[in-house]
Amino acid sequence: MNLLLAEDDPLLADALQQQLLNASFKVEWAENGAVAEYLLLKDRFDIAILDLGLPLVDGLTVLKRVRAAGRTLPILVLTALDALEHRVAGLQAGADDYLTKPFDFPELEARLHALLRRGRPSSAAQQLRGLTLDRAARRASIAGEPVDLSPREWTLLDLLLTERDRVVTKAQIAEAWGSDDSSGGGSLEVYIHRLRKKLEGSGVAVRTVRGLGYLLEATAS
Repeated sequence: MNLLLAEDDPLLADALQQQLLNASFKVEWAENGAVAEYLLLKDRFDIAILDLGLPLVDGLTVLKRVRAAGRTLPILVLTALDALEHRVAGLQAGADDYLTKPFDFPELEARLHALLRRGRPSSAAQQLRGLTLDRAARRASIAGEPVDLSPREWTLLDLLLTERDRVVTKAQIAEAWGSDDSSGGGSLEVYIHRLRKKLEGSGVAVRTVRGLGYLLEATAS
């Protein structure tokens, strides 16, 4: 899980980074609000920890701007501001959770995992143009016609649709495939090619973003 840590106290940030890394998070640190805002609007993160008392741009402003830009990642506010009005302001600005300092790391980790579970896509059918993905039934269809997908093609399409309009890296795809040994000897590029063929006529396409990965997007009508 890719996590942005926005914290201006270098000692706390360093300690948190080590604990988060040990908890299997990939951590990027922003030491002020300007950097945090830039990274949250530019890069893809699964979750963020945001201090409100950040220099240059305060955390509440960062939170409001990120939500105004349409970013929906879970954001946990971690701050020494524990008054009721501060908690209410943070939650109203778009925070998903609010934890005050001092805190115990096991509680922080538990809250992060709870937010990640809450943010996972439901098993209900998801649709983009003519493509429909029914996760409960593990079926895909185009204009009502079923699409025959191998297990790896299904996982790949599910990931791309979940992250629609955002780049999915090769590392993310490999992680999603995990220990699945149903590759049949094919490389990722082979699966991308097969999936593109199967999505023809659906109104969506897989685009290669050179040097970064792939993204699923609606094609021009």
